[in-house]
Amino acid sequence: MAKRKKSNGLKWIKETLELSPDHRWQSNAGYKVFVAGRGAVRFDVPQDWVFEPDDKSFRFLDASPPNDNCRLEVSFNLLPPADWTLFPLKRTLKKIAEDDERDVIEVGEVVTVPRQTARIVWIEIKFMDPEEHREAFSRICIGLGSNVQCLITFDFWADEAEKLTPVWDEVMRSLTLGLFISDPRTGTALPD
Repeated sequence: MAKRKKSNGLKWIKETLELSPDHRWQSNAGYKVFVAGRGAVRFDVPQDWVFEPDDKSFRFLDASPPNDNCRLEVSFNLLPPADWTLFPLKRTLKKIAEDDERDVIEVGEVVTVPRQTARIVWIEIKFMDPEEHREAFSRICIGLGSNVQCLITFDFWADEAEKLTPVWDEVMRSLTLGLFISDPRTGTALPD
């Protein structure tokens, strides 16, 4: 997808490319690869989920609204070259969770996802949805690596947790930052 500026804001234009027979894109069965910013952010999402681009983020839903039961959303920023290893990622994430304005019932511990080229942390909060009067979870992830910062959120009903936790696990397992792609038809990363 490419974005085009118009006078009324950003507009997304869908562009479909044929993959080369020897492409390098791979995902687990039942999932598809999502790439934003030519590889700034990459992870796998369920193959049948609905994609909704927004002005500053990308959303995936398990069904078209109003029949959806969860929302996975990602945004990212390209950062100036710097040593980001000292940025207080865990403390920042904990503060975000503690400052959440929803009717929070519980705040979990920060989980670190081991990576060689990125720092990735996430936390889970449990809250009461004011409209549905149902318990829900929100998982919040901050990733920082290769001068890319991403924010991923995943909101879902508490009674759907058993079904949806594996989706989050796959997003975290497959999350890659700053592996920029020279040709989307092949999946070949720069400077390959």
